[in-house]
Amino acid sequence: MKRRIASWENGHGAPDEFYGPLICEALGLGAAELGLTHIASRDSALLDASYPASPEVAFDNIDRLWRADLNGYEPLLAAEPSEPAWNEASLRWLVAPEPAFPGCQDRARVRVGLADVATIKATSGVFAQLDDRFGGDHARHAVIQYLSRDVAPLLTGQYTEAVGRVLFSAVAEATLLAGWMSYDACHHGLAQRYFLQALRLAQDANDRRLAGSILSAMSHQATFLGRYTQAATLARAALMGISTVATPTLRAQFHAMEARALARTGDCKATERALVAATNALDSKNNDDEPEWISYFDTTELAAEAAHCFRDVNSARQAVANAENAMSGNHVRSDFFATMILADAHLRAGEAEEACRVALDALDLGEQLKSARCVSYLAEFRAHLSRSGSLPDVRDFEDQAAEHRLWIATG
Repeated sequence: MKRRIASWENGHGAPDEFYGPLICEALGLGAAELGLTHIASRDSALLDASYPASPEVAFDNIDRLWRADLNGYEPLLAAEPSEPAWNEASLRWLVAPEPAFPGCQDRARVRVGLADVATIKATSGVFAQLDDRFGGDHARHAVIQYLSRDVAPLLTGQYTEAVGRVLFSAVAEATLLAGWMSYDACHHGLAQRYFLQALRLAQDANDRRLAGSILSAMSHQATFLGRYTQAATLARAALMGISTVATPTLRAQFHAMEARALARTGDCKATERALVAATNALDSKNNDDEPEWISYFDTTELAAEAAHCFRDVNSARQAVANAENAMSGNHVRSDFFATMILADAHLRAGEAEEACRVALDALDLGEQLKSARCVSYLAEFRAHLSRSGSLPDVRDFEDQAAEHRLWIATG
């Protein structure tokens, strides 16, 4: 038996239908959490995208998700998002009663204090910088490993209610980051499940601003996936849900997410109304009252959102003007997206040569990015470029682009 276990540990074969369940029982873990995909059908609960009924359920869900993710549980990594889950989550959060708090806690468990919360926030900040610079697929596994091994025990530790609230908020923010990184890697069902657990934790932290931002992230993903009506609804739910505590920057972001969704439907007037609302909100912001995690959303970021919108409603000149104002120089992936939108806008304006020049800039910018979303932007541009015919400028661009990793991934 020892020889067989050693063989499994070294990657030679896997526990069979007899031994697998025994190992799961001995370790107190699910088959998916141990990477035993072939016997993991009993772990279908991992694929459930329903909104957690209590903080304890969220703790259990998220711990199991982290473990299964670390072990590469393929059904979870390949899962599709659930549209009913978006509806349920936004409604459940909007009508939620007073925030819940875990029941009686075992005093033998680890004691958690504000220093632990500060550590989570600082560590998440480092991972957020890596995500921004290198893409979601660069350090995603490291984030999940940190959350699973270092953060999960704190959630079920011993803490006061005051510490618990800030702990839930910090873990919600970190889980939101894990969701964004999974979304950027195009693990869409997994990303949605992370967003759902983060929303429940933010609810129990009584952090409505963060909860609204999580709904905004869900809206962003829904737009990317072509669920435009649902995306607009999620953005409006975010606006409604934080109306009493909203800051100008948050309102601006949520209006921008609504505009992104509406633009994809081709509703030009509604898109422009949402963008005007976003601009007016941002003009009135007071930095002293804004959460630190929303500080990135400024006039440059709003210009990037507007560029997406105007491109999608075929206002190429306005898309170009906004995209040219959307390069921060500080956020690599965001600058890549804005540069690709600028290239696409030039292409739609009939300026194929300039479009190709700008797209090459984007390829240089994105050389270190590991992001499936970046590849999707390039694939969309490539499809539009193919309609331009075999122009000399296009042929030259394609020859040069062929040397870039992200371009190769679109083939």
